[in-house]
Amino acid sequence: MCFSQGARMVFERVSRLASIPALVLGMFLWLVSAIPSAAVTLIRDADIEYGLTELAFPILRAAGLSPTRVRIMVVNDSAFNAFVVDTQTIYLNYGLIQKVTNARMLQAVIAHEAAHIANGHLSRRMQNFQSARTVAGIGALLALAAAAAGGGEAAAAVGAGISNSAYRSFLAHTRAEESSADRSAASYLRNSGIDPTGLVELHQAFAGQELLSVSNQDPYARSHPLSRDRIRAAKAYVATNRFNIPLDPNAEYWFSRLRGKLTAYTRSPKWTFARADEEPKLDIRRMREAVAYHRLNQLGNALRSINAALAARPDDPYYYDLKGQILMENRQWSSAVSAYQTAADLAPRDSLILAGLGRAQVAAGQRKSGLATLEKARLRDFRNLRLLQDLSLAYAQDGQTGMAALSTAERYALLGNLEDAGLHARRALAQLPRGSIAAQRAEDVLIASEKIDKRKKR
Repeated sequence: MCFSQGARMVFERVSRLASIPALVLGMFLWLVSAIPSAAVTLIRDADIEYGLTELAFPILRAAGLSPTRVRIMVVNDSAFNAFVVDTQTIYLNYGLIQKVTNARMLQAVIAHEAAHIANGHLSRRMQNFQSARTVAGIGALLALAAAAAGGGEAAAAVGAGISNSAYRSFLAHTRAEESSADRSAASYLRNSGIDPTGLVELHQAFAGQELLSVSNQDPYARSHPLSRDRIRAAKAYVATNRFNIPLDPNAEYWFSRLRGKLTAYTRSPKWTFARADEEPKLDIRRMREAVAYHRLNQLGNALRSINAALAARPDDPYYYDLKGQILMENRQWSSAVSAYQTAADLAPRDSLILAGLGRAQVAAGQRKSGLATLEKARLRDFRNLRLLQDLSLAYAQDGQTGMAALSTAERYALLGNLEDAGLHARRALAQLPRGSIAAQRAEDVLIASEKIDKRKKR
């Protein structure tokens, strides 16, 4: 798990850009410093991200957004919150996923955040932020962009500092925007065949929040101001349209699975074992047990549990991915390669699975194959910080010091450390063929670094 879809994928997440996007580099140009007062980290896991995609796919399509471009990412934060900071990503705190009680509530959150993107709310706030050009504001944006770059195993997820005040200011919505987003969300849910009762249940979960002091309110209630009028409007909408939409078994399955995996990693193994029998799906129950045993360093029990999950779903790439992780973290390199290879064969376009396979191949001494796999993973997700680190090490072992420096430069750039990024970009340019795609990538990083340096000297 990068904390650390089944069998048919409903989307492709492909990014074949040769360099860091101009948007991110442009943001760097306004950065002077970021105040490290809070941390935003992501949990990256192929299984969880696929489950969220299954839940979000019909909603995004109904909202007129591309399900292949808008990603649903999990923030490593136990607070109940969700937010958007760009038009390509919806962020959900793992605490929110754990606290909602059914799939339609989680889908209501996704629909509401998708509405903020589709209705242009985000672009207006971005314009206000850009006109202000405050250090704290740009620091907040950059920090979240760096976090969105991903970052290897969840236990080593990358953190970026942001200003608390800027964070709250940027994420705050007006009551008018909230009402608009509610109406749109209800429409998206209805058009997707999803019971919008989840929107009412979501609002009811926050009933009384406005009576609490700000310090005691959930973050979601602070950034998404509630009112009795909004709750009444949601209830009226559901009552008027007389919805009687049955539960979607696929949505309920993936909701249980992604929430089960998150709790297995974020709560104690004892908690997981005590609640194992509450899970009706055998494969999910065994998967949760496998994670708990793995966290207790009980390799034999962990493998027996994940093999039992695979017996129930033999063509599930994400259970093979978990098996590969368990073996990899127990230094069983060859067996890990085998498990990851099966996962990659079943989900050949999943960048996180490819990154795991490449990492295992390099560890097993298959440097050439591992490097090729890691490069393939980068083509699909160039913002994965753990992947860039693995690439740098693999390039260095292969004697490609210029490419190693380039990967390091891009990793530092995505972290917002333009000074070190520029240093490694210069090293890369000194060794890479002039005019090559790799050299152009290094030049992009160097240009951003130099412009930031000029601004600091003014």
